[in-house]
Amino acid sequence: MGIFSFIKNAGAKVFGIGKTTEEENAEKSGQLRNAITALELEVKDLSIEVDDDAVKLWGEAADLATKEKVVLVVGNTNGVASVEDNMSVAEVEVIEEADMAQFHTVVSGDTLGKIAKNYYGNAMKYPVIFEANKPMLSHPDKIYPGQVLRIPPLVD
Repeated sequence: MGIFSFIKNAGAKVFGIGKTTEEENAEKSGQLRNAITALELEVKDLSIEVDDDAVKLWGEAADLATKEKVVLVVGNTNGVASVEDNMSVAEVEVIEEADMAQFHTVVSGDTLGKIAKNYYGNAMKYPVIFEANKPMLSHPDKIYPGQVLRIPPLVD
């Protein structure tokens, strides 16, 4: 999938402080793994390598949506500036480019309704975006500037 850029100091505060760089990177890797596991995102043989603010991911995601969500969980973590996605997908799907999810970086003033209006032409389609970002989002109103969201294609 490639390398994704994120805003380093936006997102969930998962990491601690006061350790050597090597210890801190190992701890970050474990904490990211715990965050992914807590959200019940299924990735076989998940491997996470942290180098300061850059994270590399390997493993086999159950499906494309899970793979995208794992990248977003990691990238939306405070202290992460880039994610290199080296994961594969167990359920191989042939997807036309028009049917692939897009990504949206939340800016100040954004709501899921405003984002839905922009992508779908209808603010009332915000539940589609909310559902596509579960379990990372617990409520439609709990988004923040700098957060990256999955925007799936609208299926009739």
